[in-house]
Amino acid sequence: MRYHALLTALLMGGLTACATLSTPTAATAPAASTGPQRSTDEILKSTTAADWRTVSPENLMLMDVAGKTVMIELAPSFAPAHVANIRTLTRSGYWDGLAILRSHENYVVQWGDPNDEDPKLKRSTGTVNNQIPAEYERPLQGLDFKALPDVDGWARLGGFSEGFAAASDGQSAWLTHCYGAVGVGRGNPPDSGDGSSLYVVIGQAPRNLDRNITVVGRVLSGMEVLTPLPRGTGPLGFYEKAEQRAPLTRVRLAAEDPSAPRLQVLRTDSAAFAELTENRRNRRDTWYVRPAGYTNICNVTVPIRTAPTN
Repeated sequence: MRYHALLTALLMGGLTACATLSTPTAATAPAASTGPQRSTDEILKSTTAADWRTVSPENLMLMDVAGKTVMIELAPSFAPAHVANIRTLTRSGYWDGLAILRSHENYVVQWGDPNDEDPKLKRSTGTVNNQIPAEYERPLQGLDFKALPDVDGWARLGGFSEGFAAASDGQSAWLTHCYGAVGVGRGNPPDSGDGSSLYVVIGQAPRNLDRNITVVGRVLSGMEVLTPLPRGTGPLGFYEKAEQRAPLTRVRLAAEDPSAPRLQVLRTDSAAFAELTENRRNRRDTWYVRPAGYTNICNVTVPIRTAPTN
């Protein structure tokens, strides 16, 4: 009963990483600049190749649904065992012909096997590991983690690692449930999710789920395909009729698709990203009356582009 048990329970309910990190406060946050503020386009045009990270084709999952392609970057640095299972499932063609199972208003879109709860009809996951320990967090040591200067309401530190929104208590780090985050569906036991049921956050960031579900990646492109899907009419937004489900016509890794795009993510340890983040904290264009002087990880957008051809 992975789908219903999982989400019934849930609904009820810049610094370089080092051993010791200070908690940002209003007193330590950088003062807002009073000089000219460059636009996002101006900042991005000034970047060099070194400011961008090319997404590994082994970590880029392409999911065709509703005639369009959703591109998901997997995060093996945070969930290596689950990502390995997802790669195996993808290469075996497991996802092809499965479907979007639920669309819950201001919450998540979830996909997987409609017959998951029927042992006689459910699709075999083949040789994947069906009993994976939860990967809710990992040691901060050895991780390239860039903290934002502002206090995070859900953790001691909020920031980014390899382009992924993450948080830390100074010892461990974990991926956060920001808009576009992709997580693993599970039942009540923490190790009951193997990656054969996935969901993406489509609404207000449910950060209460952090460190309660394994987050395996984020959508880089295609949220406009998932968020408009009709909301399910059943409990928790599940579709009650088969014809309501959008089929997954084809799912593959970019490494196995010669026509797949090469995507790049702005490095979150770059000066350009720091400038973009500060601009988000303190907007000074003619429209803004009062700059906020604050931002959080789920309000920061990490730029993505197709890799230049020359």
